[in-house]
Amino acid sequence: MTGGRDTSGGESSRPTGRRRHSRADWLTGARITAVHGLFYRPEGRAGEPEAVEFVLDGGASILLTCAFDGTLGITSGAWPALPDWCVPAGLWEFGPLPQLPLPPYTGAWTVVGTHERRDAQDKVHEAVFRCEEGDFVVTGGDTVTIRFVRL
Repeated sequence: MTGGRDTSGGESSRPTGRRRHSRADWLTGARITAVHGLFYRPEGRAGEPEAVEFVLDGGASILLTCAFDGTLGITSGAWPALPDWCVPAGLWEFGPLPQLPLPPYTGAWTVVGTHERRDAQDKVHEAVFRCEEGDFVVTGGDTVTIRFVRL
Protein backbone atom coordinates (compact mmCIF):
# COMPACT_ATOMS: atom_id res chain seq x y z
CA MET A 1 0.00 0.00 0.00
CA THR A 2 2.75 2.42 -0.85
CA GLY A 3 3.36 4.65 -3.80
CA GLY A 4 1.77 7.79 -5.13
CA ARG A 5 1.49 11.07 -3.30
CA ASP A 6 -1.51 12.58 -1.56
CA THR A 7 -2.07 16.30 -1.38
CA SER A 8 -5.50 16.18 0.23
CA GLY A 9 -6.33 18.98 2.60
CA GLY A 10 -4.46 21.44 0.40
CA GLU A 11 -1.19 20.88 2.20
CA SER A 12 1.53 20.12 -0.31
CA SER A 13 4.28 19.96 2.31
CA ARG A 14 3.02 16.67 3.73
CA PRO A 15 2.36 14.33 0.82
CA THR A 16 2.39 10.68 1.76
CA GLY A 17 1.20 7.43 0.28
CA ARG A 18 -1.79 6.65 -1.85
CA ARG A 19 -5.20 8.04 -0.95
CA ARG A 20 -7.63 5.54 0.51
CA HIS A 21 -11.03 4.48 -0.76
CA SER A 22 -13.82 7.00 -0.23
CA ARG A 23 -16.47 4.50 0.92
CA ALA A 24 -17.60 4.76 4.54
CA ASP A 25 -16.81 1.07 5.14
CA TRP A 26 -13.35 1.13 3.54
CA LEU A 27 -11.58 -0.44 6.55
CA THR A 28 -14.29 -2.86 7.72
CA GLY A 29 -12.86 -6.29 8.51
CA ALA A 30 -9.26 -5.07 8.85
CA ARG A 31 -7.33 -6.08 11.95
CA ILE A 32 -5.31 -3.35 13.70
CA THR A 33 -2.27 -4.90 15.37
CA ALA A 34 -0.60 -1.70 16.61
CA VAL A 35 -1.03 2.08 16.76
CA HIS A 36 2.01 4.38 16.84
CA GLY A 37 2.38 8.12 17.24
CA LEU A 38 4.82 10.04 15.05
CA PHE A 39 6.65 12.68 17.06
CA TYR A 40 8.98 15.55 16.19
CA ARG A 41 11.77 14.86 18.70
CA PRO A 42 13.07 18.40 19.39
CA GLU A 43 9.63 19.22 20.81
CA GLY A 44 9.75 16.20 23.10
CA ARG A 45 7.03 13.65 23.70
CA ALA A 46 4.95 15.69 26.13
CA GLY A 47 2.42 16.76 23.51
CA GLU A 48 0.31 15.06 20.91
CA PRO A 49 1.82 13.40 17.84
CA GLU A 50 2.05 15.00 14.41
CA ALA A 51 0.61 11.81 12.90
CA VAL A 52 -0.75 8.42 13.92
CA GLU A 53 -0.06 5.19 12.07
CA PHE A 54 -2.37 2.19 12.35
CA VAL A 55 -0.53 -1.04 11.51
CA LEU A 56 -2.78 -3.69 10.00
CA ASP A 57 -2.47 -7.46 10.10
CA GLY A 58 -0.37 -8.42 7.09
CA GLY A 59 1.92 -5.39 7.19
CA ALA A 60 -0.13 -2.64 5.52
CA SER A 61 -0.72 0.58 7.44
CA ILE A 62 -2.91 3.69 7.48
CA LEU A 63 -1.38 7.10 8.25
CA LEU A 64 -3.46 9.97 9.65
CA THR A 65 -1.73 13.36 9.61
CA CYS A 66 -2.75 16.84 10.68
CA ALA A 67 -3.01 19.41 7.91
CA PHE A 68 -2.41 23.17 8.20
CA ASP A 69 -6.17 23.84 8.21
CA GLY A 70 -6.95 21.50 11.11
CA THR A 71 -8.17 18.66 8.91
CA LEU A 72 -6.89 15.09 8.71
CA GLY A 73 -4.98 13.62 5.82
CA ILE A 74 -5.68 9.88 5.55
CA THR A 75 -3.35 7.86 3.35
CA SER A 76 -1.73 4.48 3.17
CA GLY A 77 1.38 4.31 5.32
CA ALA A 78 4.71 2.61 4.84
CA TRP A 79 5.27 1.14 8.31
CA PRO A 80 7.94 0.98 9.69
CA ALA A 81 9.43 3.64 7.38
CA LEU A 82 8.93 7.31 8.21
CA PRO A 83 6.78 9.38 5.84
CA ASP A 84 8.86 11.27 3.27
CA TRP A 85 7.89 14.64 4.81
CA CYS A 86 9.83 13.79 8.00
CA VAL A 87 12.85 15.92 7.14
CA PRO A 88 15.43 15.62 8.48
CA ALA A 89 14.54 12.04 9.34
CA GLY A 90 16.79 12.04 12.40
CA LEU A 91 14.47 14.50 14.17
CA TRP A 92 11.40 12.28 13.89
CA GLU A 93 10.46 9.02 15.59
CA PHE A 94 7.55 6.69 16.13
CA GLY A 95 6.57 6.24 19.74
CA PRO A 96 3.99 4.60 21.96
CA LEU A 97 0.68 6.22 22.78
CA PRO A 98 0.21 5.43 26.47
CA GLN A 99 -3.43 6.61 26.50
CA LEU A 100 -4.36 3.69 24.24
CA PRO A 101 -5.00 0.16 25.53
CA LEU A 102 -2.94 -2.84 24.52
CA PRO A 103 -4.44 -4.98 21.74
CA PRO A 104 -7.10 -7.44 22.95
CA TYR A 105 -6.23 -11.07 23.73
CA THR A 106 -6.74 -11.94 20.04
CA GLY A 107 -3.71 -9.76 19.20
CA ALA A 108 -5.61 -7.20 17.15
CA TRP A 109 -8.65 -4.94 17.11
CA THR A 110 -11.10 -5.93 14.36
CA VAL A 111 -12.67 -2.96 12.56
CA VAL A 112 -16.44 -3.27 12.28
CA GLY A 113 -17.01 0.12 10.63
CA THR A 114 -15.68 3.60 10.10
CA HIS A 115 -17.09 7.08 10.31
CA GLU A 116 -15.67 10.40 9.10
CA ARG A 117 -16.85 13.85 10.19
CA ARG A 118 -16.41 16.23 7.23
CA ASP A 119 -16.82 19.96 6.67
CA ALA A 120 -18.60 21.82 3.83
CA GLN A 121 -15.50 21.37 1.62
CA ASP A 122 -15.65 17.57 2.19
CA LYS A 123 -12.43 17.59 4.25
CA VAL A 124 -12.14 15.13 7.14
CA HIS A 125 -11.91 16.66 10.64
CA GLU A 126 -12.44 13.46 12.64
CA ALA A 127 -12.12 9.78 11.81
CA VAL A 128 -13.58 6.99 13.93
CA PHE A 129 -12.45 3.39 13.53
CA ARG A 130 -15.16 1.34 15.22
CA CYS A 131 -13.83 -1.91 16.65
CA GLU A 132 -15.45 -4.76 18.56
CA GLU A 133 -13.89 -3.56 21.85
CA GLY A 134 -14.34 0.19 21.34
CA ASP A 135 -13.67 3.10 19.00
CA PHE A 136 -10.44 4.81 17.98
CA VAL A 137 -11.28 8.50 17.58
CA VAL A 138 -8.70 10.59 15.70
CA THR A 139 -9.19 14.36 15.47
CA GLY A 140 -7.25 16.91 13.42
CA GLY A 141 -5.99 20.23 14.72
CA ASP A 142 -2.55 21.71 15.27
CA THR A 143 -1.55 18.12 16.03
CA VAL A 144 -3.39 14.81 15.88
CA THR A 145 -5.42 13.82 18.92
CA ILE A 146 -6.27 10.16 19.43
CA ARG A 147 -8.34 8.46 22.08
CA PHE A 148 -9.92 5.06 22.57
CA VAL A 149 -13.52 4.93 23.77
CA ARG A 150 -14.41 1.53 25.25
CA LEU A 151 -17.85 0.12 24.57
